Amino acid sequence: MLPPLDWLRSFEAAARLSNFTAAAAELGLTQAAVSQHIRALEERLKTRLFQRLARGVALSPEGAAYLPHIQSAFATIGNSTSELFEPRALQTVTIRVPISFALLMLVPALPDLATALPQIQLDLVTIHRPADYDQPGSALDIRFGNGAFPGREADRLTAEHLVPVAAPALAGDAEWMSRPLLLVAGAREMWAEWFAAAGLSGHSRRSHRFDSFVAAMEAAKAGAGVLLGSRPLIDKALDGGVLVRLADFELSSPSGHFLTRAASSRLTAAEQDVRRWLLSRVAGLAG
Repeated sequence: MLPPLDWLRSFEAAARLSNFTAAAAELGLTQAAVSQHIRALEERLKTRLFQRLARGVALSPEGAAYLPHIQSAFATIGNSTSELFEPRALQTVTIRVPISFALLMLVPALPDLATALPQIQLDLVTIHRPADYDQPGSALDIRFGNGAFPGREADRLTAEHLVPVAAPALAGDAEWMSRPLLLVAGAREMWAEWFAAAGLSGHSRRSHRFDSFVAAMEAAKAGAGVLLGSRPLIDKALDGGVLVRLADFELSSPSGHFLTRAASSRLTAAEQDVRRWLLSRVAGLAG
């Protein structure tokens, strides 16, 4: 029952333009050829697809029902052809990502992306509130949590380990617990858990609170207090000496960053490439 492709092309063009002559001009055929294709298709399907009018044509109920399926099939063929056989065409992949992860983990890895996937450019949308994830426009996003995100599939990128850090001026300060504590609103506010697990008490009641980890980290660099640093986000700062550890004990957290997508979504070829790159490159840096 599968009709020849040129019959279907003539049907789709004539149905969209409501005119055999206009369809013929678009397809580079004669009007007689388009009419012949339509007539042959109707004979094959044993169904009238058009009503012939004084000026142009109109779809029959059967033709109107058939048209969206043909258009969808052509769109699928076109998209698949572009994705598989035009790899050099520049493609944009949008990712929603917490601002701290974007600045501390993703941005440093972008030079590698340019080498690994030269045909892809990222549109990074930074997230400040959980509700920001509900905005349309991206199949992929990076979320902080324990990996349970209803309706979404998740791949772990980082496993979090927490350790007190501060500016180098506080290195070796035995009284560091009396310094202001730098707090991060949300899931990372775990000073109480760290002190309990480390068996320490008597820490400072003074604190400064921030709505992002990267802002609290900048305050720590400036000597404003002590940050419960999240590894691997702080690893580069530790390696560069702009932050120093104040204790050896690290608290392992069940939380981390996850690359997520809707369970019902189908990723494009470009999105699949970015997903593989993130899992290998960023997770590799985190390790």
